[in-house]
Amino acid sequence: MKHSICLAFFLFPLTFANAEANPIQPWSGYKVHDMERPFPEKVKTKGAVTVAAPKDAIILFDGEDTSAFLKPWPVKDGVMVASKGGNLLTKEKFADCQVHLEWRVPAGRKVEGQIGGNSGIFLMNLYEIQIQESHTNVTYPDGQAAAIYGQHPPLKNASSPQGEWQSYDIIFKAPIYNEDGVETPAYITVIHNGVVVHHAQELQGPTKGRKITPYPKTHADKAPIRLQWHKDPIEFRNFWVRKITTQKKK
Repeated sequence: MKHSICLAFFLFPLTFANAEANPIQPWSGYKVHDMERPFPEKVKTKGAVTVAAPKDAIILFDGEDTSAFLKPWPVKDGVMVASKGGNLLTKEKFADCQVHLEWRVPAGRKVEGQIGGNSGIFLMNLYEIQIQESHTNVTYPDGQAAAIYGQHPPLKNASSPQGEWQSYDIIFKAPIYNEDGVETPAYITVIHNGVVVHHAQELQGPTKGRKITPYPKTHADKAPIRLQWHKDPIEFRNFWVRKITTQKKK
């Protein structure tokens, strides 16, 4: 009897964990990271759309200065390279904002699924737009390039070939909270290489792998922007952000 109890004790957490992993998304009907989900149609682009920072932008990385970050990654030939030491966090905190970022996966690097060409940009340190080699590499649709990770695949696959620069232009609207919790969810628009791949898309909560995460009971008014270290030397350039403020009523 003691052996049976002990076996049940160890098996129950495992069974429970398996039951919770990759749940069905109520908004799509598909499981998180479902390979049966339709893959976005590929559209050919000319690659990165380089946009000079407006005068009111906060320059996060201009090819030289990395002082905007805590524990910055190294810079080589005007390019910041994701490196050991962890994620990259901005010193300044943001809420509603416009972000421009250019990135590339080094040519010749072996990429397979989620391994080899992986990073991400997190708004408010919670909401990830995936950075991934998706021109030829195949992974689950809600984890490919420009996906809202674990929630929404991009409307189109606008990826350029590995080794070429790519661009994200992001408009982020932070969630609004009242005394009872979330009143209005976060929304995001993403333009990948000049192609709209998310249009005022509602975020279902913070993005997580293999599970659905609801909005927390409380939420910071502002938080850092984060670039993910996923053990791959993804390269970055021309990174800036603009704070978005709404006009006050008369």
